Amino acid sequence: QVSLVESGGGSVQAGGSLRLSCAASGGTGSTSSVGWFRQAPGNEREAVAINTAGGTTYYADSVKGRFTISRDNFKNTVYLQMVSLKPEDTAMYYCVAVLRDGGTWSRPADFHYWGQGTQVTVAS
Repeated sequence: QVSLVESGGGSVQAGGSLRLSCAASGGTGSTSSVGWFRQAPGNEREAVAINTAGGTTYYADSVKGRFTISRDNFKNTVYLQMVSLKPEDTAMYYCVAVLRDGGTWSRPADFHYWGQGTQVTVAS
């Protein structure tokens, strides 16, 4: 069973930066797709950044150039570096892992494992 634990959320002013971390246990390893989704109140969950098992990285258009996903396979940790934060980035951020075979990186239902989430709030 895979366990994902996020940390690093908080409140910042617009233009600020945060780095989210996701510690994985239970065997995601370097062969699993990992990444981040987010959900703002009243909105559906949306994919933010995904790093696939094959090494491809996808970003939502709204975060390209501002967010960077990285992974440390030795530490079994995934990071999301966020800079130039905007109020519209305010959301609960969830770590995800293990994309099902044939799945789509942007579909929440196609990921097997989810963390509990960490809140990011960006004040204007």
